[in-house]
Amino acid sequence: MRFISRSIALMTVSLAIGTLAPLLVQRGQAVELRGQVYFDHPPTLVNAVTTRRTTSSSSATYYFTLAVPEDAGEPLQRVSITQQDGSSFAQLVRYNTDKTRAFLGTPRNRSGEVTLGETTFDADSQTVSVEFDPPVLAGKTVTIGLRPVRNPQRDGIYLFGVTAYPAGEDAYGQFLGYGRLDFDRSDRDFMLP
Repeated sequence: MRFISRSIALMTVSLAIGTLAPLLVQRGQAVELRGQVYFDHPPTLVNAVTTRRTTSSSSATYYFTLAVPEDAGEPLQRVSITQQDGSSFAQLVRYNTDKTRAFLGTPRNRSGEVTLGETTFDADSQTVSVEFDPPVLAGKTVTIGLRPVRNPQRDGIYLFGVTAYPAGEDAYGQFLGYGRLDFDRSDRDFMLP
């Protein structure tokens, strides 16, 4: 009886794999499922920091640093950054998208500029989308520098959701977490060396 149960269990697993096999396609090392491209292992949001913490400051840069693992399977094509709860005018952040920059490394340890494609800002969803041209290769750390028109008028902790997209026509965005920026009325700023 035990042999029959084990045989039935193995047949069930084989059938399940056989059913899913046509849906899973390997592209290089990345996974493609029903035409969508996924990371094998998504990037990691390493850090988020602002150069100016003072509310209403017009000279800040928001840095978001991501690490693309060696086993990502696909390069990093695009990142979207969405402000959470920017519903009131005093909390709202708008961006100078033409001043967006990216580089390899971290804000304190840069190792080369990254060429950007299109950078857009959707005011309705409070989302900035940054495209890399060419995509950032696996094994690299990249930092995006966003230039807001000004910091929020209201002090407090602000969250920015970060989503990464692999290269490919129908890429699936992987949510990486929230970058946290703290704004106050004092002048305690992050200064680069």
